[in-house]
Amino acid sequence: MPVKATDKKTGKKLVIVESPAKGKTIAAYLGEGFEVTASMGHIRDLPQPSDLPAELKKTAVGKFAVDLDNDFEPYYVVSTDKKKKVAELKAALKDADELYLATDGDREGEAIAWHLLQVLKPKVPVHRLTFPEITKEAIQRALLEMRDVDVAMVDAQETRRILDRLYGYEISPVLWRKVARGLSAGRVQSVATRLVVERERERMSFRTASYWDLLGTFATGAAESFKAKLVSVDGARVATGKDFSDLGELKGKAVAHLDEAAATSLAANLESSSFTVRSVDTKPYTRRPAAPFTTSTLQQEAGRKLRYSSKVTMQVAQRLYENGYITYMRTDSPALSDQAINAARRQASELYGPEYVPEARRVYKGKSKNAQEAHEAIRPAGDSFRTPAQVASSLRGDEFKLYELIWKRTVASQMADAKGSTASVRLGAVASDGRDAEFSASGTVITFRGFMAAYEEGRDAVRDDDAEGTDGARLPVLKADDVLTAAELNAVGHETSPPPRYTEASLVKVLEELGIGRPSTYAATISTIMDRGYVTNRGQALVPSWIAFSVVRLLEEHFTDYVDYDFTAELEEDLDRIARGEAGRVEWLNQFYYGDRVDTGLHTIVNDLGEIDAKAINSIEIAPGIVLRVGKFGPYLERPLPADAPEGTEPERANVPEDLAPDELTAEKAIELMETAGPEERVLGEDPETGRTIVARNGRYGPYVIELIPEVTAEELANQPVEYYKNGKPKPPKKPVKQKPRTGSLFKSMSVDTVTLEEALKLMKLPRVLGTDAEGNEITVQNGRFGPYLKKGTDSRSIGSEEEIFTITLEQALEIYSQPKQRGGRQAAAPLAEFGTDPVSEKPIVVKDGRFGPYITDGITNITVPRSTAIEELTREQAIDLLAEKREKGPVKKPAARKPAARKRTPAKK
Repeated sequence: MPVKATDKKTGKKLVIVESPAKGKTIAAYLGEGFEVTASMGHIRDLPQPSDLPAELKKTAVGKFAVDLDNDFEPYYVVSTDKKKKVAELKAALKDADELYLATDGDREGEAIAWHLLQVLKPKVPVHRLTFPEITKEAIQRALLEMRDVDVAMVDAQETRRILDRLYGYEISPVLWRKVARGLSAGRVQSVATRLVVERERERMSFRTASYWDLLGTFATGAAESFKAKLVSVDGARVATGKDFSDLGELKGKAVAHLDEAAATSLAANLESSSFTVRSVDTKPYTRRPAAPFTTSTLQQEAGRKLRYSSKVTMQVAQRLYENGYITYMRTDSPALSDQAINAARRQASELYGPEYVPEARRVYKGKSKNAQEAHEAIRPAGDSFRTPAQVASSLRGDEFKLYELIWKRTVASQMADAKGSTASVRLGAVASDGRDAEFSASGTVITFRGFMAAYEEGRDAVRDDDAEGTDGARLPVLKADDVLTAAELNAVGHETSPPPRYTEASLVKVLEELGIGRPSTYAATISTIMDRGYVTNRGQALVPSWIAFSVVRLLEEHFTDYVDYDFTAELEEDLDRIARGEAGRVEWLNQFYYGDRVDTGLHTIVNDLGEIDAKAINSIEIAPGIVLRVGKFGPYLERPLPADAPEGTEPERANVPEDLAPDELTAEKAIELMETAGPEERVLGEDPETGRTIVARNGRYGPYVIELIPEVTAEELANQPVEYYKNGKPKPPKKPVKQKPRTGSLFKSMSVDTVTLEEALKLMKLPRVLGTDAEGNEITVQNGRFGPYLKKGTDSRSIGSEEEIFTITLEQALEIYSQPKQRGGRQAAAPLAEFGTDPVSEKPIVVKDGRFGPYITDGITNITVPRSTAIEELTREQAIDLLAEKREKGPVKKPAARKPAARKRTPAKK
C-alpha cells in the first residue's frame, strides 16, 4: 500500500531486516529516505532455566522458562550480546516517521518481526513487508502489498519453540542418567538418529547370498555386437539379488538358483548351440523434467552433484539470496511465478532452440498445504534470469556452482520432454544337455534430448546386486528369428549387498517423504546429530555411533511415541494447522504436555518412567558370550562372568577400535578382538620406597602406570585419637584425606604387557628436575600431549624424543634455551589450508590444527571448522563467511535475565 504522509519533518523510514548482507542489497534499491539496518536474527529467546532470576526458579516458570500455570506463557529475554543491537535499533527508531519490518516471510521471520514490535514499542506507523527475492521489481511489489504481522504464524513458531523446549528438557536428563552426560533428545533429531540407526541394524543383520548367471556377447552377420544376460532356464526365471531376503534366504521357489558349477556347466553346453531372436518389443520412450528446486531437493542435488553438506548448501544459498541472485531458499513449493515461467521459456528457446520449449507451460504443485507460506520454488532472481555466463564475473567458487545448478534446474523445468524408443530383445538356444536357455537385453535410444540438453537430475545410491546389467545399451536392428552368433559366454557370480547407508541427501529425502521436519530444519538437524556424536561421516555415508544405538533403544522402549515416524509427522501437521489459524496454541500445548495428545502426555510419562536398567540399555550382544557395552569412556567388548565366578573377578574386556563401523563388528571380529586384546591391567611389583603396588593399565586416553593406595580400614579409623567438642562430647573420628596416587603415561614405545617396574617408577617421578639457570629459574623435563618438552617458568621448548626425558642434561637444556624461541615453543606446523587475504581484516586466512580440532583464523578471529565439513571440501567463501559470523556474534557472554515481556499479539496499526 502507499506510504502515508506524516507530520514529522525527518521523512526517514526505518527498515529492519535480519542480516547486514540482505540489508545492503535492499538499501541499494530503496533509495533516499530509507535507512536499512539489521537485527542480526532473533533479538529475544527463552533463556536457560539456570539464568532465571532466583525468585522465578522455584515457580512454574523455573523448569523450562515457560509458565506452565499460565497458558505456557514464554519468559523471553534479550540476550546480553543483543542488548547493544536493541539500543541501536531504538536510537534509529527515535527520529523515524515509519517502521518497515522486512524480515523473511516464513515463521521464523514473522516471529522476529513480532519480537521487534514487543521490544521497540514503536509509536509510528508500522508496515510488514516480505519479498521472495531481493530485486528492484520484488521490492516495489512488496511496498504495494504491505500487511500486519501474521499472528497465527507467530503462534506456530512460538508453539514449535516451546514444544522443542518441553521435549528436550524432559527427555534429555533421562539420557544423561542412563547413557551419558551431554546428550540431547529432540523432536526431529531423535527421529533422524533413529533412521540412521535402523539402517545400520539392517546392515548388521544382513547375510550375504551368492548367485550366478551368464553374460553373453552376441552378433548377427556384420552387425555390431551387443551383450545379453541369462534370464530363464527351462522356463524358470533365473534368480537375481531381489529374490533373496536380507538374511540370505531365497524368498521364492519358482526360480532357478544357479551356483558356480551349474552356471559354468550351462555355459559349456551352450558353446556349440545356435541362438535365435525369439521376440523384439519396441516402445516409445518419454521422460519429463524434474520440478524446480525446493529446499530439500536443492540439498539433495547439491549433495549428489557438488558434494556439499546440507549445512554448506544452505549457507551458500543464503548468501545468494541476500545478494539478490536467487529467490528465498527456504520453501517446500516447486511452483514458479508467471514471470519466472516466461523467463525460463524465453531462455530455453534462445539457448537451445524453439523446438526445446513445449507449447503448454509447465505448472508444478507442492504436496504441503502451507507450501512454506506460499513461497515460490528456488530459482534465479528477477523477472529476467541472469545466465551463469552473466554472473561468472561476480560469483566465484561455491556460489557460482550452486547458482548454475539452480539456473539449469529452473530452465530445464520448462523445457520439452526427452523422446526416444526402448527396445527389449529375447533370444535363446537349446544347450547340448537339452536345457533351454533364454537371454534378454534392452536399450534406449534418445532421438530428442529435450530438457536433458540443459540438465539431468542425479540419483541416490541404491542396492546394486546385479552389477553387470544390460539396460541402457544401444542395440542393433533385430527382428524375430534372426540367427545370432555367441562370440562369448561367461559365467558371472554375484553377491547380494546390504541396504546402503543414508547420505545427507537421502536422509533429507526420507525425512521429507515421512513429513518430518520442514525445509528450514533439515540442515540444522543433521548438524546437531553430528555435533552430539550420534552420527559421523564416512565419505558421504552417515555412520551411527554405538552411543546412538543406546539413545535410540532407550527412546524406543520408554518414549515410543516420541520417536515414532507417524506421530512426529502429525506434530508437524499440527504446527501447520496453528499457522493457518485452524488450531489454538494453548489448547494444543496442554494436550501435548498433560494428556490426550498421547496416552497420558509427556509430563506423566516422564514422571511415571519407573526404573530403567541402564546396563541393559547400553548392552548389545555381538556374539554368543560376547557383549558390547557403551561405557563412560566409549564402547568396549566384554565376556560376562558366570554366576559362580569368585567375588572380585574381573570380566575379560577388549577395546573397540574407533574407526570400526557398527556393521563391521561381526561375531568373528568380536572374537578376534577378544583373543588379541592386551591385558587391561598388569601388576608390576612394589615400590621399594613405599611398599605400594604398582600396576599398568589401559585407559581411555592410552596406557599408564599408577600406584595403588590402600583404603583406610574401619579398624584404623577406630584407633584414631579421640577429639572432643567444647561441651565435652566426643567428636566422630576424622576420615583421612585421600592421597592422590602417582601416575605416569606410557611412552609410545611401551605397552601394558611389556613395561617394567623400573620404567614405571621413572615415569611416575616425572617431571624430572634438571637444575636451575643463572638467574635461579628451575628447569624441568616432562611428557605432554604434544610430546616431550622442557619447562622454565612459562617458557616451554620441545625436545626430540620421549627417551631423551631420562637422558637430557642441564647443559643441553641451557643450550636449547640459548637459541631463539620458535613460534609456540616448537616448530610451527604448516597450515592445513590457505585461503588468501580476508576482505575485512586484510590478514591471511589459514586453517590450523588446534587442541580441539581444525580451526580457521586470520590471526585475529578464530572459528572451529564445523564437524560436518571436511577440510578438503572447505572453500575460501565458506572460510570468509564463518569468520564474518564469528565477528558478528562477538565474545560469548552469559545472558542476563529480564522480566517477562508483556504478551501483546496485536501489531501496531498502520
